Amino acid sequence: MSGPENVPYFGDYPKDYFDFIIIDECHRGGANDESNWRGIMEYFSPAVQLGLTATPRREDNRDTYEYFGEPVYTYSLKEGINDGFLTPFRLKRVGTTLDQYSFASDDHVIEGEIETDKIYTEKDFNRTIEIKEREAKRVQIVLKEINQKEKTLVFCATQEHAALVRDLINQQKISTEPNYCVRVTANDGELGEQYLREFQDNEKSIPTILTTSQKLSTGVDARNVRNIVLMRPINSMIEFKQIIGRGTRLFDGKEYFTIYDFVDAYHHFADTEWDGPPEPEVCKKCGKKPCVCESKPTQPCPACGQRPCQCPCPKCGKRPCVCVKKVKIKLGAGKEREIQVTVLTSFYSAEGKPISAEDFVLGLFSALPVFFKSEDELRKVWSNPITRKAMLDKLAAAGYTHEDLSTLQKLVDAEKSDLFDVLEYIAYSIKPITREERVAKAKTQIYAGLNSRQQEFLDFVLSKYIETGVDELDQEKLPDLLTLKYHAINDATTQLGSVQDIRSTFIEFQKYLYIR
Repeated sequence: MSGPENVPYFGDYPKDYFDFIIIDECHRGGANDESNWRGIMEYFSPAVQLGLTATPRREDNRDTYEYFGEPVYTYSLKEGINDGFLTPFRLKRVGTTLDQYSFASDDHVIEGEIETDKIYTEKDFNRTIEIKEREAKRVQIVLKEINQKEKTLVFCATQEHAALVRDLINQQKISTEPNYCVRVTANDGELGEQYLREFQDNEKSIPTILTTSQKLSTGVDARNVRNIVLMRPINSMIEFKQIIGRGTRLFDGKEYFTIYDFVDAYHHFADTEWDGPPEPEVCKKCGKKPCVCESKPTQPCPACGQRPCQCPCPKCGKRPCVCVKKVKIKLGAGKEREIQVTVLTSFYSAEGKPISAEDFVLGLFSALPVFFKSEDELRKVWSNPITRKAMLDKLAAAGYTHEDLSTLQKLVDAEKSDLFDVLEYIAYSIKPITREERVAKAKTQIYAGLNSRQQEFLDFVLSKYIETGVDELDQEKLPDLLTLKYHAINDATTQLGSVQDIRSTFIEFQKYLYIR
């Protein structure tokens, strides 16, 4: 649109040449009073102009609403998730006993100058102070929590911090791939762009984890991102929305993604702006919203007369300054082992907000009578894979997904139990038993009347149930189980009878697992 010497070409068009103009990402140049785009839009003002954005701004000279007016149509994140166009998320808040730091006499200053009376907080870490053991602990937590085969984005404080986290991940990872975790920042140039393209390719599994500082918060269409890790403060709601948006892309088999929040960014979810329009702030000077104060140009430096200032650093006498800005600390002996960790899981409510596990359980407790009226009814429904699946589908539609229940299973220390035990525990306070105990109690009744070949097959099925859980008892699993055991369906029917007989045996035995 620009010609020689920045003379715009668009003036060669008549002002009424276009009837309709669409401005995508209109919170950027389109909303800026001083941008080149604004000049284009004003020139073609006779046209209908439609601005599209997920993150409208209300900032000084970048007020999306001031130019475009009130939205003619809005579609919230909550609606997008509930309508199935976006992937829901789960939030895990991670805290450690080293989220704040004050210098202790047995710690060692490796580099820089420590302020002995200062309490360093999240905004200081990896900018003015670095404690490698702290970052190593955070990496250890991440690799323990995630499925290490899932694609993950890690947002770091600086490019240097992103390099440190990359190295720590590659030191602790299970994978033997050298490029399992790579850094993608503005300084990584074409190599970083190559890594990003490979990460976005859903046919490739390496690289699996990208570390970054600012670069990947927008414009990254990687549909299979399963985890987003926040290791730096996020002060802007717009940036927060953009980062969360990296995980909301749909992908086959991706039913949710998880946010690991080390920096208390979760408070953005409580802001009315999270799933609604930003409210304009009243200017303290002019009392208007938005501000109508006249902006004044920055004054030149009184010492050197330049704008911006070109004076040398008063400490080192050089420009740019070469002073050591960051202090590096090595913790005293044994302190790394003493770092304590808490991980709090939040669930996504039907209203589109993360809620605590306690609130999720209370909501589930209140909802369960809709799905079954008694313990006996629960047992009856759960005893048949057809009615069990129907109940799980209804629970998911009400906001209690299979993944949520599986997470809850871990929280109530029932990972070795059946999901039935979790529902029974929430509804009737009955202590869960393990799947192995459940099978041991039911085996005699299950095997009664079956021949040795049928018993052998069900013994195999039950071993998978004990190992993995109730999903192994779904009807859809039967062909896989038969193939795994007998290598071919024809071989299975030779051993066990017709497909209908096998299916009947598979369904019928399950009632004995849940009989009182």
